[in-house]
Amino acid sequence: MYMPMPAIFGLEGLAVTDRERDLFDGMKPFGFILFARNVETKDQVRALVTDLREGCGCLNALVFIDQEGGRVARLRPPHWPEYPPAAIFGELACIDRNMGARAAWLNARLIADDLYDLGIRANCLPVLDLPARGSHDIIGDRAFDPDPYIVSSLGLAVCEGLMDGGVLPVLKHIPGHGRAMADSHESLPIVSTEAQLLRHRDFSPFKALAHMPFAMTAHIVYSDFDDQHPATTSSRMIHNIIRDEIGFTGALMSDDLNMQALKGTLTERTHSAQQAGCDLALHCSGVFDEMLEVADALVAASDQTQDRLLAALDCLSTPKPMDRNMILAERDALLSEVNG
Repeated sequence: MYMPMPAIFGLEGLAVTDRERDLFDGMKPFGFILFARNVETKDQVRALVTDLREGCGCLNALVFIDQEGGRVARLRPPHWPEYPPAAIFGELACIDRNMGARAAWLNARLIADDLYDLGIRANCLPVLDLPARGSHDIIGDRAFDPDPYIVSSLGLAVCEGLMDGGVLPVLKHIPGHGRAMADSHESLPIVSTEAQLLRHRDFSPFKALAHMPFAMTAHIVYSDFDDQHPATTSSRMIHNIIRDEIGFTGALMSDDLNMQALKGTLTERTHSAQQAGCDLALHCSGVFDEMLEVADALVAASDQTQDRLLAALDCLSTPKPMDRNMILAERDALLSEVNG
């Protein structure tokens, strides 16, 4: 069976350029990811998604987005609703666990409705990181709560809400970004927390959701396991921890290869991520020369990677019926328990 190249690419602007079209048509990437620079109106995004698939000859390609709510949202008013950050669902879960999970499902179902309407079938959500006191605020209110049981419950609710809406979830940032004292966009965080505590707490939500179709790695060194390489490029972290201990069975994508936590050229970063065990190389900037470098560095998907990618695609389904107004009203009524 033909398989696309194991990469997810961003693109430059609101429409596919001629040179992007030639690149994508020639290599057939597994997927694409959209950012605010690619978003203007609903009709424009629908046309862009259609062009990425049909115009570039990537008919089965998945289109991804980061639509978390709060600070991280590529779709914003006036064309799309504003969604609350994850932390508010954690606050509600601390009042009542069931209400928190219900509100998280409702919110995710609404987000999925927005995305499915545009042809976007994968969302980089939920964030399963456990925030630690004194850590960098790059995660902050993107996290549900410091309690791994609450995070597992709310994370599962979000995954189910997205999937009920025909959108695949992407767990992030496996095996946990919450203790990082630096922003991995800018530098390499080193987490020196002892292994047993990480296993007991930080890894727990990922273990609880290890059956989900996709996860995104953390560009973080966990020094008790591998003091030389961040998880994205660490064979020990991916095979021994993410695959064996956590038990994640889905397709593993790198976080953005352009982030400054990683060393070397994009060629070296791509090779390192694939050799360590990442199924998909993620490149987000949309800078064409960088895309060429990543594309040239890629090797074809292994048989195991092909199996995991096909299994992930098999999780796609038609959305279940919903009444958007009723779901919105119920979510807002539940969140009012936190707001006042």
